[in-house]
Amino acid sequence: MSKQYDVIICGAGPAGACAGYEAANAGLRTLIIERRSLPRYKTCGGGVPLTVGNDLPSLVPEAFVEATVTHLRHTWDFADAHLAAINPDPSEPPMSLWMVQRSVFDNALTERAAQAGCEVRDGLAVKSVEPEGDTSVRVTTTNGDIYTASHVIGADGANGVVARMADLRKKRLLAIALEAEIPHEWGTGHETLRPEVAHLEYAVKQGYGWVFPKAGHLSVGAGMFGRRSAEGRGEASKEELTRWILGYLEALGVPRKREEIEFHGYPLPIWGGAEPVGAWNGRILLVGDAAGLVNPLFGDGISYACRSGASAGKTIAVGKAADWSQVLQSEFGASHDASLTIAKFFYQFPGVCYKMGVKSPRGTRTAARLIGGDLSFESVLERLPWKGLMSKAKLTW
Repeated sequence: MSKQYDVIICGAGPAGACAGYEAANAGLRTLIIERRSLPRYKTCGGGVPLTVGNDLPSLVPEAFVEATVTHLRHTWDFADAHLAAINPDPSEPPMSLWMVQRSVFDNALTERAAQAGCEVRDGLAVKSVEPEGDTSVRVTTTNGDIYTASHVIGADGANGVVARMADLRKKRLLAIALEAEIPHEWGTGHETLRPEVAHLEYAVKQGYGWVFPKAGHLSVGAGMFGRRSAEGRGEASKEELTRWILGYLEALGVPRKREEIEFHGYPLPIWGGAEPVGAWNGRILLVGDAAGLVNPLFGDGISYACRSGASAGKTIAVGKAADWSQVLQSEFGASHDASLTIAKFFYQFPGVCYKMGVKSPRGTRTAARLIGGDLSFESVLERLPWKGLMSKAKLTW
C-alpha cells in the first residue's frame, strides 16, 4: 500500500528544502526524499549573496556562514592582479558574499522545512517516477517503497531522475567544474589570503578559477562553460582544470602535490533559454539545478535554487502548478537570457573583458550587485559599449 502526500520533493538541496518549507507551511502534506544520509557532503564553491538571507525567514546566518567576503582579487594567468572592495563607496548600501559549507547550509534549510511540518526521509534513493491515473504520481524507491502525490518536485540536480522520467531537459548546457578543499591556516601563504577575500582567475579556457575562503580551509576550483552533456567532459578537460587548481595553489603560496589532493568533479547545468520545466499537467515541476537555473556568466546557482524551490511550493499551494514553466520563465527568463548573451561574449573575449570590465573601477561592485540581485543583467546589457558585437559572438554553447 502506498503512502499518500500532496507534494513529494526529490532532493534535499537548497531548492528541495525551500520547496518543502513553503509547501508544508501552506498546510500541504509534504515529503522530501534524499538519497544520501543527512547532513551530506556536497561539492560546491559555496558562495551566496548576502541577500539570500532575505529569502530564508527564521534562519540565523551565524548557523551556516563560514566567512564573509568584502573584497575580490582578480588575476589573469595568476598575474596582473586587481584587488578591489565590494563596497568602495561608504555612501552606498553595503554588500558582501557569504561563504557556506553545503553540508551545513543544506541541512539547516532541511531542518527548517521539517520544523514547518515537512516529513524528511534521507538515505533513500528514487528509482522511478510515473503518472498514476490523471491526478497522481507514483514514486518508487530503490528499496521498494511506494509513495503517491498530487505533485512531484524534481530538486535532484543536473542528472536527476525526475527530469529523465518526465522526458524533460533532454538538451542541456552543461559546464564542467573541478574542486578541491585545502586545509589552510590563516596568516600563511600569499598576503591576500584572508577570510574576507575571494580570488578569481580568468585565463581558464571558456571559464574561470576560484579560491573561496572557508572557516578552516580554502575551496579551490576551476570550471569550463559551454560544454554540452555529451561533449567536453572527458579526461582532457579534467586534466586542464587540475592544472589550473595546482597552479592557483602554487601562485598563492600553498602548494600541494597532486597525489595529496582529493578532487571532486561535478556538472553545472547552465541556463540555455526558455524550455518546459513542468510536465503531466502540473504534476511534475523542476527547480534549481534540475531546471537548469545556473547563471551563465558567474556559474552560481544557490540563490536561484532557493528562490525557485520556494516559488514552486507557493505555486502548488495556490493551484497554479500547471503554469509552472511560465511562472519560472517570468521570474528568471529575462535575467538569465541577458546573462547568457553577456557570457557568450565574455568567454569568447576574456582578455579584453578582463581589462575593460573586470578591472574597471566599478567592475567588482557591479558583479556583486548582479549576484545579489540589486542590479539586473538586462540593464547592464543595455548599456555595455560592445553590445552590438555580442550578437555576433560565436562561442559554441
